[in-house]
Amino acid sequence: MARRVPEGPPPPPTVQRLRLRYAKRGRLRFTSHRDFARAFERALRRAEIPMAYSAGFSPHPKISYVGAAPTGVASEAEYLEIGLAREIDPEAVRSALDAVLPDGLDIDEVVVAGPGSLAERMHASRWRIELPGVSVTQAQAAVETFLATSQITVERMTKSGRRELDTRAPVLSMIVLAAVPGVAAAGDLSERAILVTVVRQVTPTVRPDDVVVALRDVAGLAPTGPPIAARLAQGPLDDAGEIGDPLVTDRDQATTPP
Repeated sequence: MARRVPEGPPPPPTVQRLRLRYAKRGRLRFTSHRDFARAFERALRRAEIPMAYSAGFSPHPKISYVGAAPTGVASEAEYLEIGLAREIDPEAVRSALDAVLPDGLDIDEVVVAGPGSLAERMHASRWRIELPGVSVTQAQAAVETFLATSQITVERMTKSGRRELDTRAPVLSMIVLAAVPGVAAAGDLSERAILVTVVRQVTPTVRPDDVVVALRDVAGLAPTGPPIAARLAQGPLDDAGEIGDPLVTDRDQATTPP
């Protein structure tokens, strides 16, 4: 049987690549990655962004997502890359997309992509996890036990079935903070501790809920309500274990004279 060839001219080539940093805030933290992808593609059409498309029988806009946060987790540091069929000012793209996306899905920055892979810059994430009904003293004791343990295995259901993963090795640091009553939990005056933890990107990814389960298993930590997690940053790691800005080299390239 002869191979069919798509009719019509091939799609225009990609002439510009842009990298976007966006946030999931408030109730929009419950947006799944699939839901966001649908909303983002609609926003591209409504904003009339000149997208480049893949070839073949089912052309798709050239969008590459990087390390999306789990459903139910807020984030200040989500990233993606798009390919355009003509050059356009990055700030115009940011403004146009931000105007048509729902509040809580916010485009915070758009830069022209430099060389290299954006995905390869994502070495770790910094997470903030609120623990309802847990005192700072309880959380600190649990964290000390967690950090003193060499391996903590938890089970999680994945697309491939139930898997075991070590939650301890990817955790590079973990500190405990006290929540401000009435502020950290949107008016909730109950006692709650806050964990801030830096977790290395591994496969499968260790998520905030995995860390909470590990703290329960190894130290008996038991929040009285669902923990509230947010990603504060993701990007490359320096020698001190701090997370850098994954877009800094793209900005530097844009401001360096030819």
